[in-house]
Parts: sequence; C-alpha cells; structure tokens
Amino acid sequence: MTSRPTPPQPPIPRQGYVLAAVIFVQALCAAIFLHDIIKDYQELNGKVFGDFHQMVEMIGAFALSIGVVVQSQVLAQLMRRHARAERGLSIASGALHDLMESYFRNWGLTAAEADVAAFTMKGFAIPEIAELRGTREGTVKTQLNAIYRKAGVTGRGPLISLLLEDLMSQSLIGDNNGQSR
Repeated sequence: MTSRPTPPQPPIPRQGYVLAAVIFVQALCAAIFLHDIIKDYQELNGKVFGDFHQMVEMIGAFALSIGVVVQSQVLAQLMRRHARAERGLSIASGALHDLMESYFRNWGLTAAEADVAAFTMKGFAIPEIAELRGTREGTVKTQLNAIYRKAGVTGRGPLISLLLEDLMSQSLIGDNNGQSR
C-alpha cells in the first residue's frame, strides 16, 4: 500500500495575515484620526463639537474604529471556521483511509491488490495505475477482477459506493474528547 501524502496547507492563513494587515492599517488610521481629534479638542478648548469639520472627523474615526472591531471579530470567526473545516476534512480523510484499510484486510487483498484498489478509489484509470505501479494494464485488470470478486461487487462504481456508503454512515464529528466516533 502506498503511503498517504500529507495534504497541502490551505491558503487561508496567508489570507488571514493579509486581512490582519489591512485591519492593522485601518486601526492605525483610526488612531491617527483620534489623536488629531484630541489635539484639536485641546487647541480649541473643547469647542470641537460645534465645528462641522471636527464632527465629521469624529464620526469618521468612530466608524473606522467600529469597523476595525467588527472586522477583527469576523476574521477570528473565519479562522475558527477554517480550523473546524480542516479538522473535519482531516477526520474524513483519516476515516476513509482507515475504512479502506479495514475493508482491504477483511477482503484478504494482497499488497499489490490493495495498492490497485487504493488507486482505483482515488479515481485513477487502468493505464494510469499500470504506469504508477510499473506493471502492465493486463496485470491491473486481473488484480481489479480479483478485488471485485473478493469485495463481492461487479465493478469500480459499486466498489466506491460500498466504501462511501459505509463512510457516510459513520459520525465524523468528534465527541467531547475530540475523538471521532
């Protein structure tokens, strides 16, 4: 059986850093506006509330500050959602791999047949499997027929359906201990 490749890291963390940088720049701008308002307040002896320009500047700084807070909360929520999705994907991937291994053992597949079955489950065509394994297409066809016979199915579609139906019947959401059921 071939080893499972490590899934690539998702681009979300990089995007998260970009969003965090934008939020930081907005927070910096809000701080500059607030500093300017405080400075004007001190220079005008508290009479900034009657000046239209000062009022617009205060409203803009206030709105920008609220935007920074809301965007920070949204970014945090998106990062948590992304982490949950990654955990779910990891659980599903591991569950599928474990289920396939279990079926392959129960069916009594040889190591070569298990490789061919795994490649079949991943959607590779017979010529691709033969090339990946360094064998002839006829050998792969013979191994597939043995797999189908041992699994009690008639072809690729029923083989995949058998595994996916069993996988979908399992709970992929972890219990309180973080374990999948």
